[in-house]
Amino acid sequence: MRFGEETLECPIPTSQRRAFPPSRRRNEIITFLVLAFGIWPIVAVGVVGAYGFLVWMFQIIFGPPGPPAH
Repeated sequence: MRFGEETLECPIPTSQRRAFPPSRRRNEIITFLVLAFGIWPIVAVGVVGAYGFLVWMFQIIFGPPGPPAH
């Protein structure tokens, strides 16, 4: 082995390895797509909206930021 080369050997012996069935791989891909393009965007919009609402309520109660009014 030369400097900079790495071997990516699996620690599980060949006799004990099992290939995942295609249905499991398909389910994992569908789960990833639902999370990546469905649930997480909704959560992100909710978090940003909640933060905006909190800032808005804070400014209604305490006034906008800046120097105090005369």
